Amino acid sequence: MKQLRHHGESFTVRTAGRGTNDVTRRVQEIVARAGLGAGQCTVFVHHTSASLILCENADPQVRDDLEAFAARLVPDGDPLFRHTDEGDDDMPAHVRSILTHASLTIPVTGGRCDLGTWQGVYLWEHRHAGHDRRISVSVIGS
Repeated sequence: MKQLRHHGESFTVRTAGRGTNDVTRRVQEIVARAGLGAGQCTVFVHHTSASLILCENADPQVRDDLEAFAARLVPDGDPLFRHTDEGDDDMPAHVRSILTHASLTIPVTGGRCDLGTWQGVYLWEHRHAGHDRRISVSVIGS
């Protein structure tokens, strides 16, 4: 039986405010450094007002449309929300992150994340202001 090995690294993404940031290349680089042929990669964002999505990577209109849908689903300044300590986008950002993902699990094959042809890993910033967002990548396999 092959022994399982683990490799983990973190990196920071400086966002420009609400929208998506492609982190696929950085995740793939960490997986490659792990030197594992097969296993699983977990990507985790350490924040409550940003999330991770596995999304279409060819047409940026897909991500623009997701942003428009999220704005309709969870509008800024909704009087329903009482938590507005950091502005009218504060609670909507938390709701958006809960409705999406704080982590993704991706299979590793041949030393790479086994993504589909049109898939990319994105950090989705849900606040209007830019932030430094920490992402951890953990790879386990053989």
